[in-house]
Amino acid sequence: MLAQYEEKMNKSVDSLLSEYANIRAGRANPHILDSIKVDYYGTLTPLQQVGNITVPDARCLMIAPWDASLLKEIEKAIMCSDIGITPNNDGKAIRLNFPELTEDRRKELAKDVKKKGEACKVAIRNIRRDANDAAKKQSKEGELSDDELKSMEDKIQKLTDKFVATVDKEIEEKTKEIMTV
Repeated sequence: MLAQYEEKMNKSVDSLLSEYANIRAGRANPHILDSIKVDYYGTLTPLQQVGNITVPDARCLMIAPWDASLLKEIEKAIMCSDIGITPNNDGKAIRLNFPELTEDRRKELAKDVKKKGEACKVAIRNIRRDANDAAKKQSKEGELSDDELKSMEDKIQKLTDKFVATVDKEIEEKTKEIMTV
């Protein structure tokens, strides 16, 4: 019974980590382009599938499309996205230069990281509530004794504590990464 709830908690943490991967911390990170889709002959195609994405230095991403005719489409897709970076097209590749983050922007991002982490902890606690409700229902139906119910609730709480600690650690690491100049 616990396995399904542990899996749900794991998915909540994985979702948080994928959200954190999209937060720009001043360094060039290819994952920031994961959500961008390019019009490739009438089909919306993920950017990673139409070109090679490299990180020539800490503040720059370079996108070299396999089909040079896609440069304008890639540029348009990046401009329409919400990453907030203007692409530079040199005729062969597109460069994305990441500006240095200001102190205010760093603090704003750190608040956002904390907010997303808190939302993940709420989701984990909701899963705990669902697990406890399921255990109480089993107890009422006579499938679990009172001692087994108490034991199950303790296991559910330990599982919740473990995942909340993981989320706290991730919040701390991402905040430290953002605040490091």
